[in-house]
Amino acid sequence: MKIAITTPQGNVGRHLARMLVRSGVRPLLLTRHPENLPADVAEHADVMTMDSRAPRDVIAATSGVDAVYWVDPPVESPDPMADYRRATESIVAAVDANRIRRVVFQSSVGAEKRHGAGEIDGLAETEVALDRSGAEVTHLRCGYFFTNLLFDVEAVKAGLVKTVLPLDAPMSWVAPRDIAEVAAVTLLNREWSGRRVQAVHGPEDLTWSQVAQILTQELGREVRVERVSDEEMRAQYLDAGMPPAMADAVLGMSTGLRDDFTPEQHRSLLTSTPTTLRSWIHEELGMSGR
Repeated sequence: MKIAITTPQGNVGRHLARMLVRSGVRPLLLTRHPENLPADVAEHADVMTMDSRAPRDVIAATSGVDAVYWVDPPVESPDPMADYRRATESIVAAVDANRIRRVVFQSSVGAEKRHGAGEIDGLAETEVALDRSGAEVTHLRCGYFFTNLLFDVEAVKAGLVKTVLPLDAPMSWVAPRDIAEVAAVTLLNREWSGRRVQAVHGPEDLTWSQVAQILTQELGREVRVERVSDEEMRAQYLDAGMPPAMADAVLGMSTGLRDDFTPEQHRSLLTSTPTTLRSWIHEELGMSGR
């Protein structure tokens, strides 16, 4: 079975590539920057240069592929929804042209809402398009990545993280490596068919207050979390250089799921994964966070 992975240097893809290699598969790694792949991974994989927002690139790169792990690439333009639509057009065109049998799509909790969740709306559009493509598809509805804390690593070091979410509202937090494990098992399993939704919720729901407590204990110094207004957070994004539409899309991922949202899949054995935030902090931040 020929399996392709997009964004193989990403938070999930870098783990997934190694897992497939260890399983005996020689994956096809699709990337704009093959020179950045670790040599030990590239040695055991096929590599092609590809822009995920260019349908011709994706069609050419996925010829003969049986299954694809598809990730909509990070937003790069002032129009984030347009970026998502180009990526969606690319994977759908490749499925159609190359009769790709299976797609495992890295989506997000909140995509089931379809509209009103900022950037997650772009993932929702990809879900809908893949559902119509004729491929067997599994949507991985992932929780909040532990690695998102790295975007605020300076704030963590300074001891004050800001959020627009209620500090006592629990939500799913997950390690990207655990998502990769679920993706690998799904790609290698030949028994499923049709359309599937597989939530990946991590080991437990956490509030921001609990996250602050865990950070404090693991880093050995106080880390506080403060709730700020939507307007203050948007201004912070703009000050960081985000175009207005991108700032709105990033903010919308929080505000769109803040009120009256219930995930399609509740936490269960099927959706829970083992890596705790505490162990991830110890491994990924370690002494660098002290």
